[in-house]
Amino acid sequence: MRILVLLEQRLGRLKASALEALTIAAQLSNKQEANVAGLIIGEGISGLAAECKDYGASKIFCCDAREFAHYQVLNYSAALSAAIREFSPDCVLGMASPLGRDLFARVAARLDAGLLSDLIAVDHEPQQGFLGGKKPLYAGKVIATLRFQGDGLKMATLRPNVFPPQQSPGAATLVPFNCAVPASGLKVREVKKGQSTTLDLTEASRIISGGRALGSKENFSILFDCAKVLHATVGASRAAVDSGYASHDMQVGQTGKTVNPSLYIACGISGSIQHMAGMRTAKTIVAVNTDVEAPIVAIADYTIVGDLFKVVPLLEKRLAEY
Repeated sequence: MRILVLLEQRLGRLKASALEALTIAAQLSNKQEANVAGLIIGEGISGLAAECKDYGASKIFCCDAREFAHYQVLNYSAALSAAIREFSPDCVLGMASPLGRDLFARVAARLDAGLLSDLIAVDHEPQQGFLGGKKPLYAGKVIATLRFQGDGLKMATLRPNVFPPQQSPGAATLVPFNCAVPASGLKVREVKKGQSTTLDLTEASRIISGGRALGSKENFSILFDCAKVLHATVGASRAAVDSGYASHDMQVGQTGKTVNPSLYIACGISGSIQHMAGMRTAKTIVAVNTDVEAPIVAIADYTIVGDLFKVVPLLEKRLAEY
């Protein structure tokens, strides 16, 4: 089974989730290195191929051109479609990031391919290859088992932080790859970057989030202070974002970001259905709340009943001792 993996990068840095996708590709191909290839799209990103050489791929296609400096769906679609024609894979894998969700849907429609999105498990057999997988539905209340039908091209996106990267023997070679960029009236004029210098929520292994109970933007500083000691990224509920306490790029939930960290600490978050849809698959959930009847408590592995303004500083102090 031949598998092509879109290796997502941002600002010239390979996303950690790209190695997760390569790991799954190696498993699906029964660790036959010649059957796995990666694709990196961007500008000035040729050096990133070296980071992927030990994860089971035989070659890394590198589409490096000025037209790919910023994500533009028509340009990226052309590059991915051209790489698919070049490598002739049975399956194409990527991550369920905002870029992956946008790009894979367009390319799947263009190539009449089957598409499964946001998988948290994959199902395969050595003789039959990639059969399908599992994904959360109805805000994570149920887990659906999905299957591909037919023998056509299969495409799938994987939820980040679900599949631990595993190195495989190999020495992927860099293959410069050029493709024609279609003429389009769609142009990227400006990209406004956020102020945060921490790891993106979708890739963070530890997250501490605050809700409307924080009371102000200034009070979020106690979460940032604790996050420094915990080596975590700070998130927020929609209520906190709507109240102006946090920026939208910090929002976790159905209308924000879906996260899957090893540790999720919810401070002053009641746990609406929409919020839990974005974080309930976290490995360990800790709720800090004064209300023992809050919905978040029902799904939490641990609950600290108390005032977050007392609990969080104490947590920071104890963590600093280790």
